[in-house]
Amino acid sequence: MKKFLLAAVAILASGPFLRAQEVPEGYALVDSLVFTPITAVDTSLAGSSIFTVLPDNVSVNQGGLVRNAVESRVRQNRSRMVNGYRIRIFFDNSQTARSGSEAALYRFKVQNPGVSAYRSFANPYFKVTVGDYRTKSEALEALAAIKVQFPTAFIVKERFKYPAMDKVAAYKVDTLRILKPVR
Repeated sequence: MKKFLLAAVAILASGPFLRAQEVPEGYALVDSLVFTPITAVDTSLAGSSIFTVLPDNVSVNQGGLVRNAVESRVRQNRSRMVNGYRIRIFFDNSQTARSGSEAALYRFKVQNPGVSAYRSFANPYFKVTVGDYRTKSEALEALAAIKVQFPTAFIVKERFKYPAMDKVAAYKVDTLRILKPVR
């Protein structure tokens, strides 16, 4: 235990020496975007039997039980519900709640094309919820961006149909600071 505490104190004490080095003369730190591809998933066959789309030069020799089992599994998963997260951007029960929810939905869709948005009414509340996030970390990342536009937004846990893969943004963007010569 003493060795651990001594090591922790040594690391904390050396903090000022572990800082980044000064930028050399003739160079500057520049922000650079790095696009990392996300594993692409082809959803064009969602809900289809693989046996109906096989090329003519491919033949599958199997019993009818296997084919029936696959088709049964496809039918069962067609309406599968999953636990996930969404972000509630509007929640109100005032007399202007209906028009307020419509305005919030429209404003969000204009500012965030491609992100799913849902408007609902559960007596007496009008609600606008956005996104289909599989994990809470995905929802937290999106919440940070959405809070700029909708400061009262918060995360809610919901059950929904398994969301489709994002075909528009099949990459993740990160920012790196790199050292470049000044000209």
